[in-house]
Amino acid sequence: MIYFDSAATTLQKPASVARAVAEAIGTVTTPGRGDHPAARRAAELMLNCRTEAAELFHVAQPENVIFTSNATHALNIAIKSLVKPGDTVVISGYEHNAVTRPLTAIGDVTVKVVNGRLFDPEQMVDGFVRALTGEVKAAVCTHVSNVFGYALPVREIASLCRKRGIPLIVDASQSAGILPVDVAGWGAAYAAMPGHKGLYGPQGTGLLLCGEGQMPGPLLEGGTGSLSRQQEMPDFLPDRLEAGTHNVHSVAGLLEGIRFVKERGLTRIARQEGELMAALGEGLERLGRFRVFRNRETESSVLSVVPLEEDPEVLAARLAEQDVALRAGLHCAPLAHMTAGTAKTGTVRFSASVFNTMAEVEQVLRLLAAR
Repeated sequence: MIYFDSAATTLQKPASVARAVAEAIGTVTTPGRGDHPAARRAAELMLNCRTEAAELFHVAQPENVIFTSNATHALNIAIKSLVKPGDTVVISGYEHNAVTRPLTAIGDVTVKVVNGRLFDPEQMVDGFVRALTGEVKAAVCTHVSNVFGYALPVREIASLCRKRGIPLIVDASQSAGILPVDVAGWGAAYAAMPGHKGLYGPQGTGLLLCGEGQMPGPLLEGGTGSLSRQQEMPDFLPDRLEAGTHNVHSVAGLLEGIRFVKERGLTRIARQEGELMAALGEGLERLGRFRVFRNRETESSVLSVVPLEEDPEVLAARLAEQDVALRAGLHCAPLAHMTAGTAKTGTVRFSASVFNTMAEVEQVLRLLAAR
């Protein structure tokens, strides 16, 4: 199979990830639930993963790295900690449903959407300048659009938020493991990310990175292995947000995925994936049957196209029959499509990982040219 759906989930993982998961099963239990060797090994494993993540993403201390089940879980914690009914929130026009649905669920929230042309960061910054007014309680911005691979100007937006005293939540779902994520440098209140995409961890893993001074409210209450006589959740991280038994076996895999990314290096990863999608984009443009959404100055690992002669879903199904895996539709981000003008059709999305090759790009182009 030629797999170009890594923006949803990376399928090919480093061998070390699978080994770590297999080894953890049968050797570790749950941290804080006993003083026997299996529990101590679990605690050490969890701390090692927090420490590696804190170093990679510039988080002040490992305790501020919270394990979640995915980025959606992390975003829900962050959003519902900062936003209450009656509040005003600013978001970009490229946000995922993992942002817009929690805001809708809170109720009575005024959402100011900063629209802007694709691949025009200056216009996006100007929009945030106008939108970040005195009544705004929080801002949310995706780092990279999961539909179009558009890297938004998060650093500039974060600077605006700091100057105006507005907490910023960054959705790093499509950037973690590919582009630098700098929680401390941005001064972000929170950053959320999955473990199963660019970090090459198992499904069911995610991280909420908490900025300095943040003490979010829990979505779940329950056992933490600490302060067991107390009926309120602990007032310290990470225990405050990690009720119940941890997904320790998968965290073992996530730790190895993070180590793989750090060893390979973000610059090398971004360059390789960008080169693959640039070659694919150029080839599709030459075919002349696609509207191709590309930023030639900064190619990313995500490439969206609209076929001019058939429905995106039909094209994706046809390629699936030829053992090419990709995704078509709205990609759980209808707001992004409304902003970019593709809401009626959706797009076909190709997304690469470090395990893709130029030979695979050439094979996909041959299949599309042979139609």
